[in-house]
Amino acid sequence: MSDEEALTPPEPEEESEEVDPDAAELRRVRRRRGGEDDERFAARLFHQWSQLREERQAQLAAPQIIVTPTTGKPEVPWGVELAAQWAWRFLVIVAAGYVLARTIGFLGVVVVPLVIALLVAALAVPLVSLLQRIGLPRGAASLLVVLGGLAFVVGLLTFAGQQVAAGAQDLADQTVRGLGEIKDWLKDGPLHASDSQINDVIATAQQSIADWGKNTDVVGRVSEVSSTLTHVFAGIFIALFATYFFMADGERIWAWAVRLAPRAARSRVDSSGRVAWVSLTQFVRATVIVAAVDAIGIMIVALVLRVPFVAAIGVLVFLGAFVPLIGATVAGSVAVLVALVDQGPVTALLMLAGVILVQQLEAHGLQPFLLGRWVSVHPLAVIVAIAVGVLVAGVAGALVAVPVSAALNAVVQHLAAEGSPAADQAGLESPIGLGDDPDEESW
Repeated sequence: MSDEEALTPPEPEEESEEVDPDAAELRRVRRRRGGEDDERFAARLFHQWSQLREERQAQLAAPQIIVTPTTGKPEVPWGVELAAQWAWRFLVIVAAGYVLARTIGFLGVVVVPLVIALLVAALAVPLVSLLQRIGLPRGAASLLVVLGGLAFVVGLLTFAGQQVAAGAQDLADQTVRGLGEIKDWLKDGPLHASDSQINDVIATAQQSIADWGKNTDVVGRVSEVSSTLTHVFAGIFIALFATYFFMADGERIWAWAVRLAPRAARSRVDSSGRVAWVSLTQFVRATVIVAAVDAIGIMIVALVLRVPFVAAIGVLVFLGAFVPLIGATVAGSVAVLVALVDQGPVTALLMLAGVILVQQLEAHGLQPFLLGRWVSVHPLAVIVAIAVGVLVAGVAGALVAVPVSAALNAVVQHLAAEGSPAADQAGLESPIGLGDDPDEESW
């Protein structure tokens, strides 16, 4: 091969004019079927989309019909359901309160002395702590305070009783003269009553008293009086011993009470008890100050007017002032009656004016200042508490109703406060001298 032939590129070979007819036909069939499948798929897709659009337009145009199911839970308006939930919870609370009140009323012979002992302990614990710092053991200091307080009360009542006994005869004579003056006034006054009319009224009153005595079951009255005296002496006995143990073993008593609660709730229970104890202590101290001011003020008025039984009136007013709102007023009315019998209506009116003046100064000055600063209890709550206390336990219930309400109010406010600290961080005084650890060894 020469160089020119080597450099000359080879000529392309001509395509073979012979082509397989079956293969060509197969390719044409496949292309035709592929085009037909694509067209059918597009047409089918368009048709389905058109149907969906028509159905959607028909649903939007047609009115919506809500079908209520015939089975299952019925539909109740939200307000009705909420009112029903509040209603049954309220009924449960009322039922629980009723059962609790009935239980307290049934056990009033035990519950009321315990509450009174707690009030006395709240007042006397600082004195016990003072004697303990001097060097006396806590048990001996508590016993000394109980005996000293009992001796003070007995001595005060004895002095008042002796004064009443010494002037009883003079008061009786004054009563006879006063009744004679009333009889003369009925005859000579604007009524111009005759002796026969006055005697008929007196005879009718005497006959009514005699009939009441005949219709009264003497045995039943004696049994009722003896039962009442038994309850009174049992209450005094319980109150004295409970006061001693509250002051002497208050730490262990409170620790035992806190340990009754679940471990997770002990901190809350302990802090609530501390808040209640502080409120109770402040209320008792304020009440003692108010009672003393009432007694001293009314005694001064009686002394100026030369009304007899000044000491007895002061003791009665002091004891009555522990019943809020009405106690001191009722006790002061005794002074008005004594002044009426002893010295006549003018002195009685002056005594009444003095009692009202003392009550107004105490009610609008001293009591709001002390109770407003120490205890936050609304006057309406005081009235309701007294009414409930009277219904549950009589006079004793009225005596303890307000301090118990003040303690409960303090506990509720403490528990309702957001983020209230634990008892150890609150810096509150411990109930009945309890230590800082509520999990300490109990009884």
